[in-house]
Amino acid sequence: MPRRAQPAPKVRPLEPTVAAVVRQQTGAAWSRARELCTQGRVTVNGQRCLDSALRVPPGAEVIVDEHAPKLRSGALPESAIVFLDRDVVVVDKPPGMLSIRYEPGDKDTLVDCTRTLLRRMRGRDFDSGLGVVHRLDKETSGVMVFARTAEALRNLAMRFRAHDIERVYHAIAHGTVAAQRIETHLVLDRGDGLRGSYGHFRRPRGGIPPEAKLSVTHIKPIAPLDGATLVECRLETGRQHQIRIHLSEVGHPLVGERVYIRDYSGRKSKRCGQCSMRGSSDSCIPERANACRSSAKRPTTSGRCLNRFV
Repeated sequence: MPRRAQPAPKVRPLEPTVAAVVRQQTGAAWSRARELCTQGRVTVNGQRCLDSALRVPPGAEVIVDEHAPKLRSGALPESAIVFLDRDVVVVDKPPGMLSIRYEPGDKDTLVDCTRTLLRRMRGRDFDSGLGVVHRLDKETSGVMVFARTAEALRNLAMRFRAHDIERVYHAIAHGTVAAQRIETHLVLDRGDGLRGSYGHFRRPRGGIPPEAKLSVTHIKPIAPLDGATLVECRLETGRQHQIRIHLSEVGHPLVGERVYIRDYSGRKSKRCGQCSMRGSSDSCIPERANACRSSAKRPTTSGRCLNRFV
């Protein structure tokens, strides 16, 4: 007796992006719809939305005001403040912004923009002095904590030195990534002018040089994607570009990577044009700020990129 064909499973349509809703409301081109978002002229449920690729849930109210004041370059919206008290301020760093000044002339850093925002929110006389205890790469989005008192600065610096603060990143890497622990010694020049692990690019000569820094990353796959893997990266150490280097050296550079990808010969996904990583240091947020943690995990860099895989 012939089998009856099973009906195809219903696929729930994806929710539209903010840019798509803006385009529907205004009739603007895609480029103009995205521009209205980055200019701060679009709100979702009353909150300014700068990310044109975010999905709009059913029932959400999207308002476009093409004549609203333009968000100046480098400015942070008030929603970027995840937590604030007398000791610390926790900020959600957007991608493409320097954490601190590295060279003379660097401006619109997260430190600068956070100070400006605090004065705007609390008045010009508000003490907006900030102590820096850690940093994120320019293209990485995620939670950063700044100290507001000398005591908080000492305590946070001590916890970071003791690796007592859990640092977790979500990233999208090329290929099928397996769970693993990566331990290497990073040097400023691996032999071709790039940072890297001693002995990886060129055969080691002698012992580990004194300037090489022990670096340990724990990788855990979360979900397979089309030609890539969403992974969780936990750091035992926090060296500059550590995750990007380690993933690249095991054959799985980040999607959107532009530097540590020279040796990669596999298929490169073109679905995301920028380095797809987001980090947080949740354990450095005071326990009384637990309610704020979920708001710090809204998708930005890796979230936008992930939308392009689904």
